[in-house]
Amino acid sequence: MRIRSLRVHLLCWLLAPLAGVVMINIFNSYQAATNTANMVADRTLLASATDIAEEVFITDGVLDVQVPPAAIEMFNTGHGDLVFINLQTHDGQLLTGYPDLPQPPGPVSAAHPVYYQSIYRGRDLRLVAVNHPIVGAGPASPVTVVVGQTLNSHAELVNDLLRNAINQQLILLIVSGVLVFIGFSRGLAPLMRLRDAVLDDRHDTIEPFPVTTVQTELRPLVEALNQYKGRVQMQMAAQNRFIANAAHQIKTPLTLLATQAAFAQRAKNKTDRQDALNALQKGVQQFAHMVNQLLTLSRAEPGVRRPRHEQIDLTVVAREILEDFAPVALLHDIDLGFDPGESPQIVAGDTTMLREMIVNLVDNALRYTPVGGAVMVTLSHQDEACVLVVADNGPGIPPEERTRVFERFYRVVGNGGEGSGLGLAIVREVVSTADGTVALDTPPNGSGLVVTVRLPEAPADPPARSV
Repeated sequence: MRIRSLRVHLLCWLLAPLAGVVMINIFNSYQAATNTANMVADRTLLASATDIAEEVFITDGVLDVQVPPAAIEMFNTGHGDLVFINLQTHDGQLLTGYPDLPQPPGPVSAAHPVYYQSIYRGRDLRLVAVNHPIVGAGPASPVTVVVGQTLNSHAELVNDLLRNAINQQLILLIVSGVLVFIGFSRGLAPLMRLRDAVLDDRHDTIEPFPVTTVQTELRPLVEALNQYKGRVQMQMAAQNRFIANAAHQIKTPLTLLATQAAFAQRAKNKTDRQDALNALQKGVQQFAHMVNQLLTLSRAEPGVRRPRHEQIDLTVVAREILEDFAPVALLHDIDLGFDPGESPQIVAGDTTMLREMIVNLVDNALRYTPVGGAVMVTLSHQDEACVLVVADNGPGIPPEERTRVFERFYRVVGNGGEGSGLGLAIVREVVSTADGTVALDTPPNGSGLVVTVRLPEAPADPPARSV
């Protein structure tokens, strides 16, 4: 299940390993408590066995033993433990105690007592066996003393030690969780302030956020937000300019259409009415062309369309477009030529937008080329780039105007034609999106215009898309 809170998410990531460490510590504490309880029990057993062994003596050549009360009382810890004793000579004679008490699993010496555990009469016992030499006892020496104790006090000691260790570990875990939570809250405070700054940002301005007031880890986020706000601001400014220009440019043809319609309505004879209707039809066509270009330009705006990197053969696209414009060229007696160069010419980009770019270049050339003129479209390969050249012998564009003609709705005064001033603006947006360049020049004969578009060549591995 996905944790929605970043604070809880980080807290879980830190406390989960810490809880694992706590479990390991508790296990180690249990081992240490068991070892401690074994050590206490073994020392008590050895002390009792030693006291009993020291009370073995010879009376009239017979071994005798008097179990001291202290050897039994030292096991009285209030937990109801039972004590079992077995004392026998080296030759197997039982001196005192329980004859069937479990014997040590290995040999016993005076210097090395044997500690072991066993079950006796249904009870778990901790036992010690120790040898004690008796001077003058002959083959009966040494005597072996076995003392066993039930594990009530042993288990209680283990539980006490383990309980204390668990309490300490739980306190450590709780305190760590509280401190980590407080630390996260304080550490995330700048992020919360950044959130508040984003939410409180005024809608009429888009100001960048200060970078120096946040931690180093948050600076890339703030910088990314500032970059995004910068792009939004640029797009908003471009949109505002576009809307203002479009409103201004649309007002004029609409007024003209209204005037032409009114004139046709007032016309008395059929000829005047037909002339007015023809002018109205022509104006509607020009207006529809401008609206289409406005829509194309809006689609070419950065960020409006999702970036597409289709592989397109410009030779196929250009040939189809020129075939569509062939009737227009024939109508105006314009020689429309095409040199495809080395085919294919593969570029990567948006098929629709690249087609609109070529359409606007050819349309502009045909609009401004006089009757009987020529328009030439050429494709070539240069320095890992596809070069598209559209040349005409129209009035051309003066060098001082060649920068401004890429602006929206800008038209060169006195060069004729019926353009809307959007064609080259569309070309610039499409070429810029495709990481290409566009340049204007004058033909070698000094008359007309040459538009040169350079687009990066696409990798040759994927198959080209035919359109």
